[in-house]
Amino acid sequence: MGPEESAGAQVESRHGPLSTREWVTRGSAPRVLLAEDQPEMRALLLRALKRRGYDVVDAPDGPELIRAIVEGLMAKETQIPDLIVTDVRMPGFSGLEVLARLRREGWTTPVILITAFGDAKLHEEAAQLGAACVLNKPFAMEDLCEAVEALVPLPR
Repeated sequence: MGPEESAGAQVESRHGPLSTREWVTRGSAPRVLLAEDQPEMRALLLRALKRRGYDVVDAPDGPELIRAIVEGLMAKETQIPDLIVTDVRMPGFSGLEVLARLRREGWTTPVILITAFGDAKLHEEAAQLGAACVLNKPFAMEDLCEAVEALVPLPR
């Protein structure tokens, strides 16, 4: 890959998610990256989002979430996530660490944080980092789905 190609790839990775109009044009469902270290919870969230019509890629921890982002960027057709839903406390990297890194790199992809430890300090830090919202566990699956749909509506 030459300098122009790598510069182009860098620019590509810094663009936010496709707009709703572009989803309709490309004819596919919005891509949601889901990171949750509890397998049962991850399976529930995955099923709920897929049932709603989202293209969901799941990860069991922070490093796998990063890997999913990188693999999407490196794919033959770049696949930038339209939304990231991540647990805060996970092995490897926390959801807050991933969010902070994305923001430092210029990503504007909306991020929903989910946590069983949602004290005021965490909510404040999440807001400062630009999280779209924080859902405290236990939460109603409908609350998550409504938050997702508000941030990345499905093409009709």
